[in-house]
Amino acid sequence: MATLEANSAIVAHAAEHEHHDPQSFWRKYIFSEDHKTIAKQYLISGIIWSIIGISLSVMFRLQLGFPTMKLGFLRPILGSWINESDKLDPDFYLALVTMHGTIMVFFVLTAGLSGTFSNFLIPLQIGARDMASGFLNMLSYWFFFIASVIMFSSMFIETGPAAGGWVIYPPLSALPQAHKGSELGMTLWLVSMALFIVSQLLGGINYITTVINLRTRGMSFSKLPLTIWAFLLTAILGLISFPVLLSAALLLIFDRSFGTSFYLSEIYIKGEALPNVGGSPILFQHLFWFLGHPEVYIVLLPALGMTSEIIATNARKPIFGYRAMIASMMGIAFLAFIVWAHHMFVTGMNPFLGSIFMFLTLIIAVPSAVKAFNYITTLWRGNIRFTPAMLFSIGLVSFFISGGITGLILGNSALDIQLHDTYFVVAHFHLVMGAASAFGLLAGVYHWFPKMFGRLLDEKLGYVHFWLTFIGIYLVFFPMHYVGIAGFPRRYYAFTSYDFTKNIFADMNSFISLAAIFTFAAQWIFIYNFVNSLIRGRKATQNPWKSNTLEWTTPIQPGHGNWPGEIPAVYRWPYDYSKPGAADDFIPQNVPYSQTPESNLPHENELIGMEKEIEGQNLNDQFKQPH
Repeated sequence: MATLEANSAIVAHAAEHEHHDPQSFWRKYIFSEDHKTIAKQYLISGIIWSIIGISLSVMFRLQLGFPTMKLGFLRPILGSWINESDKLDPDFYLALVTMHGTIMVFFVLTAGLSGTFSNFLIPLQIGARDMASGFLNMLSYWFFFIASVIMFSSMFIETGPAAGGWVIYPPLSALPQAHKGSELGMTLWLVSMALFIVSQLLGGINYITTVINLRTRGMSFSKLPLTIWAFLLTAILGLISFPVLLSAALLLIFDRSFGTSFYLSEIYIKGEALPNVGGSPILFQHLFWFLGHPEVYIVLLPALGMTSEIIATNARKPIFGYRAMIASMMGIAFLAFIVWAHHMFVTGMNPFLGSIFMFLTLIIAVPSAVKAFNYITTLWRGNIRFTPAMLFSIGLVSFFISGGITGLILGNSALDIQLHDTYFVVAHFHLVMGAASAFGLLAGVYHWFPKMFGRLLDEKLGYVHFWLTFIGIYLVFFPMHYVGIAGFPRRYYAFTSYDFTKNIFADMNSFISLAAIFTFAAQWIFIYNFVNSLIRGRKATQNPWKSNTLEWTTPIQPGHGNWPGEIPAVYRWPYDYSKPGAADDFIPQNVPYSQTPESNLPHENELIGMEKEIEGQNLNDQFKQPH
């Protein structure tokens, strides 16, 4: 009786707060604490940054593919960085490469991907009203926004943006007098990254707290969708590794501005000996790559988690090896912290130490292969629906496999020493990290767009977008492997100094540049589809993909608090698709086993007795009610 009265009071409390006080425009859309609005802010910011980042890559690909071309037509955009000979300034070429890498890795694939979908899906899929702290969530976005403004503004200063590669190795980055790209632009880069890291830490703390503490009744860890497992492990990775990059950046600021020598020793500039003694630039590499390699999986794991959900939903089959998928993500997350020095085989490290890192690097292929195998076996003999989201998810699996195979080559120290800093490395990480994660982001947008905006993206345009992008990415990055094996180095402004290099690299670089322009042009199809569907897209139904997870039990566009009344309880795992005996080919998580006796397995019938216990769990919690 007491439980019944408590539940009645809670439902009344929920109904009372459905009609909460109206918020001002600024509080509702700008400084919102609603996780759904913040997710949309991250998404729009990520799309804008992706346009900027890819545009920069097209500019330096023009230089690489057509080194004798006159680029005067870019002067209205680049100004004095196009010199009197209508050529791209060599210093600015390195700045373009640096800003492209920074923007795509951190602002698009970290903030744009994880910031969007961790914010949007965690409360909806675990059955929570919002994040544990809406205020911290809002701060997380605005720290990212301020970091974005500072990074963007660095492109317009007289000395130009940072130009030391996206890894900003000292001593080049530590000496403002070394070249233009190490002056104010580098300082702004470091300040921007410090603010970005604060943003990621605030977000990570929120994600972890929300998943651990705010799950609805019955939502045990064994019933979490694989998306939530991926977001949780990603947040843990970021919380441990980002502070190390912050410390590396702070020490670099000290070396640049306060005369310390953490990374500098015995440096000569223009014949003049600097007073710095005792530092080591290799220390910075250790600190950077301690974040740098987990960053690969901070970018990749959310994409893999969403792919698991999308493939299971559209194959109409339970995900193959649910526990193995969780274990493989845990294995990847653990191993990500102990393989960082495979980026440093050429730094003169002890060969015995190199062999240890080589062994650990090759071991990480095992959990990665488990995930690839499980995706393929989920697809095997499934009743597959080839939606745009499904195609992008399958494309991700393709890039994950083809890029991962070249990772085995680069993980071998004897081979890596020959291929280090060539375009083979560029091809590898653009496929396995860049393209795969970007396809995860696009798959997520196509799949959850109806829940975000209440409308459907145009499927035909989605198909065109997929095929042009999928083909274009392979045309860009597959030939890079051959260019890299031939010895073409990264970050070189021109390869025309010697006749033999012209013959080896000219045609292939031209082809790659044309393919890059073609692939970039294809992205405007997505931009048009996105904007047009926001305004005129077909209105979505509540559960257009017939999916099992909790977000599809909310109204078409969830309002304040996500569910208008009591939050649904969870009774089963999220992948009951095409279950023998079931009336439909999907059974949502909030359907009790007592309502599906025709399809229950023997051990599931035994769980019927636990339903009363799940329903009677205490709901009287401030986080379980609309605010």
